[in-house]
This record gives sequence, C-alpha cells and structure tokens, in this order.
Amino acid sequence: MSSSSRKRIATSGVYFTNAVYFPNHKIYSGFTPGMMNYSCISHVFYGFASVAMDGSIFLSDEWADTQAPCDGVQGGLGSLMHLKQAHPHLRVVLSVGGGAGASEAFPLVAASALLRDNFARSAKGLVEASGLDGIDIYWEYPSDPQQGADFVALLDAVRQWLPDDQFLVTAALPADRSLLSCVDVRAAASYLDSVNLMAYDFYGPWTHRSGHHAQLYSMSSSSSSTSTSSKDKGDDSPSAAGAVAHLLSRGCPASRINLGIPVYGRSFLGVTGPGHRPKGGHGGEDGTGAFEYHQLPRRGAKEVTDKRVGAASCVGGDGGFVSYDNPDTVKMKARFCKQKGLGGLFYWTGPADAQDTSRSLVAAGFRALHTS
Repeated sequence: MSSSSRKRIATSGVYFTNAVYFPNHKIYSGFTPGMMNYSCISHVFYGFASVAMDGSIFLSDEWADTQAPCDGVQGGLGSLMHLKQAHPHLRVVLSVGGGAGASEAFPLVAASALLRDNFARSAKGLVEASGLDGIDIYWEYPSDPQQGADFVALLDAVRQWLPDDQFLVTAALPADRSLLSCVDVRAAASYLDSVNLMAYDFYGPWTHRSGHHAQLYSMSSSSSSTSTSSKDKGDDSPSAAGAVAHLLSRGCPASRINLGIPVYGRSFLGVTGPGHRPKGGHGGEDGTGAFEYHQLPRRGAKEVTDKRVGAASCVGGDGGFVSYDNPDTVKMKARFCKQKGLGGLFYWTGPADAQDTSRSLVAAGFRALHTS
C-alpha cells in the first residue's frame, strides 16, 4: 500500500474520506471543534491561514486559533490537537487562502520560484510547529493558463518541503469547467493526496435564474435519459457528475477526488422551483442568499427531494425556493462516489450541520460510504 493510501484510511479497514472544513470565525459564534462528531469525520480542514506577499504563511486570527478558550484548551488549533489524541484516526490539515480576497497573494507568490520556496518552507515550519498533518491550498482561483501553470509549480515546491511519506497536501478546486481548464489537472494531482472538488454554488444571487446549487446531475440529462453515462456528461447545466467527469477526462485519478457537499442552502425569493427569475431577490442571513443547513427547511416550508437530479429543496416561508442537500441526496452522492471510485466526501462547513444525527449530513455521508 502506498504512503498516500495509508494516509487516507480513516479507521482500520475504512478507505473513504469523510472530511469537514472548520472556519476559525465560527469560534466567535460559540461553536468549537469539540462539538463535531469524530466517529464520522476522518479529516478536518482548519481555515484559514493567510499568505503574505513574500510567500510566508501566517495564522489569520491568532486569538481564535491559539488563545480563545476552546474545549478546555486554548484556541481552535489547540482543541484539534487535543482531539487528535483522543481520536488517533483524525487528520488535521491547515487550509491556506480562502475566499477571493484571502487569495490575493497567490498569483504573485506562485509566479516566482523564490516566493514559492518561501511559501513551502513557511508551510513546513507552521505545520511542524502546530503538530498538523499537512496543508490544503485554497486558491480562488487560478484563472488563466499561466496561473494554472504557476499553481502546479507551487505544488511542486510544497512537495519538496512536505514529502508525501510524511505530510498531506491537498487543494480545493472549483467545479467550473472553464476554470478547471486553466490547470493541468493530471500534473497537479501528481503532487496531491486529494482534490477537494467544490461541487456547489452552481446557482445563486449572481445567476439570472433559480436552480439547484449543488445538483448531482443536470436537469436536462436526468430527464433525457436514465443511464449513468448520459447523466455523467453534465453538458447542459452544471452538475457534480459533470465536474467529476471533466476531472477524470483530464487525467485526475478518481481516488484522489473528494466530492464537496454544501452544508447550506441557496435562496430564491418569489419562485417555486428551478429555472425562474427571482422576483424578490434572495433570502438568507443578512441578505447573503444563504441559510445554514441546520436552519432548513424553513418554518412553514415543505422539504422535497428530487432524486432525478440529486437535490433537495423547500418552498415557502421566508426563503422562497431554497436549494440544498439533505440526508437522502448525500446518500446519493456517497453512492456515486463509490460507483466512480472517488476518494470520498467533504463538507463546507462542519459547524453548519444539524446536531440531530438523523438529519446530519456528515453522519449520513459516513454511513452511506461505509455500508454496502
């Protein structure tokens, strides 16, 4: 068994990843790493660290990360190091970058051999000092072929300092095929233990029409044929299956792909389903257009699961039409992962999940991945 295969084992005899992202700002909302269910979690991606213009990596919020009272210790990272002792299977990876604003330094750093080396050396120092298992590169996004080539060069530099027999190196990549086409996926995957495919946000406040924002299959391919091959094309509207097919076609090994599950819903007011122009904007907290999953379905709204496309939604109440994943659609995605030989699932984010085990997306995914 290769070193990377050994590192992907969650527990003895289990070979599927079931990972969560934990954003450090959640500590200010009273949510701590110790509140998650580690019988279902193989990896935690702790975000986010930041990148300086000289390539060095630094903690974005030292108080939240290392000082805040958290599960009886200090800081979110301190909590996770304590949890690693209690759960020997758990791997904790520092996610570097984040949203578009947090990723501003990546294009400059990745374009320079000197700055790439600074980044990689800094990553190793921070990982070793914190007792972490590796880093996750969360650059939103390499957006042209030159940046794509620089991204691969950055991965090469990181691997020189974080060898694959000792450390995990992962990267979050978009499901948008035009962005994926900027990256030599085969070359990138050769340096990575896993690619976290962000198969969500297909529709939202930035699109002219409502839609299922994390559908497994496209609406048109699901209605035109029931065959798996037809669904996998995903060439009429964005879908998780279409994004996976694109990665596979460009040489990414299936076992290195983790399929992303959104632990939130996208709201479209004034409509009752996909394919319509929102008439009242978007609901959600602070007008973001999103509700965390534990807030769904909305009061007075009925939840529906569309098994043709692998998407759930609720209509009514203050959200209008809200598209999201529920335990049934997560089970569909877990079965898809097993059929395609993918590495597993990841969830954005762990704190947004339902505490009720029967409604938990993380628990549903874990059970479906590890049962026949």
